[in-house]
Amino acid sequence: MSFRIYAYALLCLMLFSCSSGNSEEASSHTPSVDDPVYFVDVAADVGLGDFLHTTGAVGDKWYPEPMGSGGGFIDYDGDGWEDILLASGGTWEGASSPNTQGLWLYRNNQDGTFTQVTQEAGLAEVLAYTIGINVADYDNDGDDDFFLSNLRTNMLFRNDGGVFTEVGEQAGIADEAVWSSSTMFFDANKDGWLDLYVGNYVEWSPETDIFCPPGGTVKLYCIPAAYTGIPSRFFMSNGDGTFTDVTESAGFYPALGKSLGVSELDFNNDGWPDLAVANDGEGDLLYRNNQDGTFSELGTKSGMAFSEHGEARAGMGIDAGVVDSSGEVSVVVGNFSEEMVGVYKYVGNESFIDRSASSKIGYPSLLILTFGVILFDADYDTDLDVFLANGHVYPDRTSDKDKVTYRQPSQLYMNRGNGVFDLLETDKGVLAERMVARGVAYADYDKDGDLDLLLTENEGPVHLWRNEKDTGSVLRVKARGKEDNRDAISTEIVAYVDGLAMHRRVRTGSSYLSSSEKTVTFGLGNHISVDSLSVRWPNGASMKLYELDKNQEILVVQGEDGYTKTASFGNGAES
Repeated sequence: MSFRIYAYALLCLMLFSCSSGNSEEASSHTPSVDDPVYFVDVAADVGLGDFLHTTGAVGDKWYPEPMGSGGGFIDYDGDGWEDILLASGGTWEGASSPNTQGLWLYRNNQDGTFTQVTQEAGLAEVLAYTIGINVADYDNDGDDDFFLSNLRTNMLFRNDGGVFTEVGEQAGIADEAVWSSSTMFFDANKDGWLDLYVGNYVEWSPETDIFCPPGGTVKLYCIPAAYTGIPSRFFMSNGDGTFTDVTESAGFYPALGKSLGVSELDFNNDGWPDLAVANDGEGDLLYRNNQDGTFSELGTKSGMAFSEHGEARAGMGIDAGVVDSSGEVSVVVGNFSEEMVGVYKYVGNESFIDRSASSKIGYPSLLILTFGVILFDADYDTDLDVFLANGHVYPDRTSDKDKVTYRQPSQLYMNRGNGVFDLLETDKGVLAERMVARGVAYADYDKDGDLDLLLTENEGPVHLWRNEKDTGSVLRVKARGKEDNRDAISTEIVAYVDGLAMHRRVRTGSSYLSSSEKTVTFGLGNHISVDSLSVRWPNGASMKLYELDKNQEILVVQGEDGYTKTASFGNGAES
């Protein structure tokens, strides 16, 4: 996250919106039926109002303080409703009011509200400076477990009937006490057991903290270049609930480190999961799966490691998906202010092209600093839109009078259907609210068919944005492995409507420090049904379903014919 002198004159030539000036704090907004999509923040109303992220800051300006934290969705009690799990950061040794609750778990009451159940679930005394979460059924017993990345030793929580036990050390993932960031479960060798990629950031401790800027009289938060990066780690599942660190033999070492985001994809469509990693000033990474448990790093060779000018950018959040009719995947990377959000499209032959500018995301994203990144169909019109959770890291180097501010609005870019996006601009509602956002995750927490957003804020509350759009049609698909890889991670699902193919993938990871639901959602626009649905399971087997009605959620199970209807939605459309 390099810091530069702000070139306002140049930016204003490129950004027609520069003249808009400063906006006041967003007022309450009742969206109209003409809005293409809108959200309402209901966090305080539904029972999440007591949560507050803690950085531990007391004026020492320690480097980790601006970077957290994450959270996301987990069905911890197996009732089919998404609950909410939040990492609350921490305080430093000797603090007068130490933070002894590093995690907050809220049970979904199935009526739109939540109740905190941290104590009952065995999570009330997690003594750590918590960073991010990743949710998956790593032991294939049918319930949601989760991995917790921390500033020091990481933790793995096994779910036993809605009560969690920390098993990191016995599972073999409690690595050396380092600063970890975003993580991801996926089945690298397709043996039916989920493996684990752990992104690591930089070498830092209170004892090795650096005074920044060097020679200054007033300490500020350092830039990443001041610290040495830590290579990320890769743990292969042993098939019995334990893991073995195979980072070097699998091809993930050496690496420069400073990783902040990771996304799973199959960029070459060979049926094997690959990885894209966002790094902070070290060049992004692309790992091709060699189909034998090893990976080859192709970031520079593929064209997605650097900007179109050959510069390493400050990558934070990342996501991947098919955003046009080509069927080829695009990777979106959140970067620092004065650095375009990166948009890379796969064009074959292990190569990507930089579409940051031509996608129309690049220039409007120049003034913002993006952490959380997700691709989802916000307006149900069949294509994937892009949401950016924004907020700066340098409160002392920015002010609300500058074009680059500390508190920033999130951004929603609406897909025209061809991978070209329009920024949804508004001076009202939650999209105009300025915050120091970090993670963002999505789920249909209230089971009305649309995707709601969970945003975490540095040294702030959690935000739950309920999707209030009441037009359009959807099909939601939950995939389940029958015996192994119960979450069906890396399942590729394609819905066909009037010759249009919509690609979705079952994944963990993506965004920043956060975990979204694993049910996939297809917006159908004005279509009344899906002509056919193709499901390619991780082991290569496939199934196909035909003539599926709109506004329903279905369950498909590996090795079984047909599907089970699990929910129906109105969404303002005829049933």
